[in-house]
Amino acid sequence: MSIFYDLADHIAIGLGAILTPANLFYCFLGVLLGQLVGALPGIGVLVAISLLFPFTFHLEPTSALIMLAGIYYGTAYGGSTASILLNVPGQASSAVTCLDGYPMARQGRAGVALFMTTVASFVGASVGILLMMLFSPTIAQNALRFGPWEYFSLMLLGLIAASTMASGAPAKGIAMVILGIVLGLVGIDVNSGVGRFTFDYLPLYDGISLASIVMGLFGVPEVIATIRDVKKESFVTRSISYRSMVPTRDDMSRSWAPMLRGTAIGSFFGALPGAGALVSSFMAYALEKKVARDPSRFGKGAIEGIIAPEAANNAADQTAFIPTMTLGIPGSATMAIVLGVLIIHGVTPGPKLVVDHPDLFWGLVMSFWIGNVILVILNIPLIGMWVKVLSIPYHYLYPVILVFVCTGAFFVENSSFDVVQVLVFAAIGYFMRILGLSAAPLILGFILGPMMEEHLRRALLLSRGDFWLFLERPISATTLALSLAVLIWAFAAYFRSSRAAPKMPAVETES
Repeated sequence: MSIFYDLADHIAIGLGAILTPANLFYCFLGVLLGQLVGALPGIGVLVAISLLFPFTFHLEPTSALIMLAGIYYGTAYGGSTASILLNVPGQASSAVTCLDGYPMARQGRAGVALFMTTVASFVGASVGILLMMLFSPTIAQNALRFGPWEYFSLMLLGLIAASTMASGAPAKGIAMVILGIVLGLVGIDVNSGVGRFTFDYLPLYDGISLASIVMGLFGVPEVIATIRDVKKESFVTRSISYRSMVPTRDDMSRSWAPMLRGTAIGSFFGALPGAGALVSSFMAYALEKKVARDPSRFGKGAIEGIIAPEAANNAADQTAFIPTMTLGIPGSATMAIVLGVLIIHGVTPGPKLVVDHPDLFWGLVMSFWIGNVILVILNIPLIGMWVKVLSIPYHYLYPVILVFVCTGAFFVENSSFDVVQVLVFAAIGYFMRILGLSAAPLILGFILGPMMEEHLRRALLLSRGDFWLFLERPISATTLALSLAVLIWAFAAYFRSSRAAPKMPAVETES
């Protein structure tokens, strides 16, 4: 019974934090922006947060986190809109929704598809929030017993898992992590006061700006790539009536089981580093196709093909906050940015956050409930407005996005050098895209690198330079063993898939 009393106290603390005019406004603003950005093809959650998070530096930590979280899970709702209506995913995790969502729209059932994805998104998110409420305090309580050895090992596991589970060669992901760690070391060493990698250039003594590196690597290259890839003729308005959104009994009966299975998959994989919404949505779709009595229906407008992935990616978005907030270990670049915002506001991420800042943690959790209710209200009655948004020509949008990038970078520290950093990292980010190098592991290394260095130094100081203590402590040794296993598995899987892949003949492309 004490668990329920504690949970009731936590809920009361959270409601006290969120039910203020300022926090309610930022919750509404975050989910509205997330919904808008999610509906725009090619933008995505990472770019949205990269562009907008500098404007949260001048907010209270709770308000800043509530707004960023709203943008994060709001894009999952909006991403399905473009997938269903245009066959162009608003973000990567919504790509699988195109497979059956767009055929449903061509059959005149776009309204049903949009309505049912909203329901599935809400159910998946609700289960994810419940899991966060039930398990986060226990995880944080046990994690308080961790020493610097365990924290270093856990962060190493998070970096290896997130960098090697991404698409492409694992070596590329690890190289990007190392580059991120090196960039995170730029500036004055807090222990010795010596400048590292500053080249005696005064602005670099403060280190590289998180806002500049994030917006440069993600915002500007994504805009350039989208200008090149998005076709103007794709944007067509479609009128959807409320009557057309009512599902049939057959639709309802086919939806509940996939909704629950997708939610279970998303809840589990969302908490794992390197997995998240993208892996969850594709696995949920694959499972539904495998258990279906008639798999041939998939790809032709099967409602199960949109319900399961949407429930999965929304559940994953919520459970991704569990390791981020309770252990201080982000599983994705987006969660790393959330950690960066906490650090900038002077809040130390990890298990002490739940204890020392209960109003921030539980205010964030309760904002999830309010934000998801707002998203349901925004999705169903205002679906016509989101359809109109899709008809805005992209050549009107990208200048506004670039203005946001430069303005946001300048106003963080009122420094023009930050704008220069954005331009430098924008060029680097664009060439990284050409070379097939992912920027997400770099950001993870940039955020976690200095924290890992701090824990490593503390561990060696306490053990008087004895590295063997990392292997003598059970949790640390187990985590390091898992890191090695993930590394070996990733390289083995990559080499196996490379050998199995058929070699395609070279084809000339049109200039």
